[in-house]
Amino acid sequence: MAKRILVAGGSSIDFMLSTPYIPAPDEILQSSGKYAFIPGGKGANAAVAAKTLGAEVVFCSRVDDDAYGDRLIALFKERGIDTRYIKVDRLEQTGLSVVLMEKNGAKRVIAYNGATKKISDTDLEDAFSCYPDAVLTSMELRPDAIIAAARCAADEGLPFFLDGAGAKNDFPLDKLERIEILSPNEVETEILTGIRPDNLENCLRASIALCNKVDIKYVVLKLGNRGCYVYDGKYCDILSPFDVTAVDHTAAGDVFTSALVTEYLRTGDTISSARFANAAGALTVTKFGAVNSVPTLEEINNLIQSN
Repeated sequence: MAKRILVAGGSSIDFMLSTPYIPAPDEILQSSGKYAFIPGGKGANAAVAAKTLGAEVVFCSRVDDDAYGDRLIALFKERGIDTRYIKVDRLEQTGLSVVLMEKNGAKRVIAYNGATKKISDTDLEDAFSCYPDAVLTSMELRPDAIIAAARCAADEGLPFFLDGAGAKNDFPLDKLERIEILSPNEVETEILTGIRPDNLENCLRASIALCNKVDIKYVVLKLGNRGCYVYDGKYCDILSPFDVTAVDHTAAGDVFTSALVTEYLRTGDTISSARFANAAGALTVTKFGAVNSVPTLEEINNLIQSN
């Protein structure tokens, strides 16, 4: 039976524009590519990925009563996601990200959180009435909302999964209850610990530093084109990445963590789940956009079997 995951996070529209390079101040640069308005947001990416990979998903988020909010809610319903706990906040616009895609594959993002920043501890507490089997959120939310989610999960005896996206160096990790898996990328790891995980020794040092701040069962560091690093308090493993041709890194980290959580809840095996997540993240970067770049279960399994 599919696990029910309560996903809490932002919903936004990504305005994506291709550009040969970032223009200088006052320079008017003509783009030779196309632009697109694509559904995204870290919470939305995670929710769609978890649903696509076989979980039952309840999504807690906020949007405005505007065309973008309507489009996002319609998309979630179309994907089979439970939208009861998506609030329409008429005082804040739906989130928007401006994504500049450079010719060399690099991207620059300007994010307007809008309604996302209003997701509250009360929103999370109310969402627990859906009787989830697990909770997944990220550090893009307000600390009080994350603390409430962790507390409610602990009270219910549920695994709490936290993505490091949106990490700030003053985030009160010590106020969280137990974390089943914490998954930051290299930059987020350095923000949280002051240690850049650029080699195996520093991966271990950073993982230990995180575990000294809060009770964590597993730390899974997302290392980009170096794969990922798994630490359980005693042992560590580094899993190699899958070789693919990247066109857009948008949503790769969100999909990685969502795939990691979904597979972990299915199997209970952290290492195989991390390998599964590596494949999911790799496939995500081969497609343009956010929500629409989420790979299918079949695509992930085919990539794993071919390597």
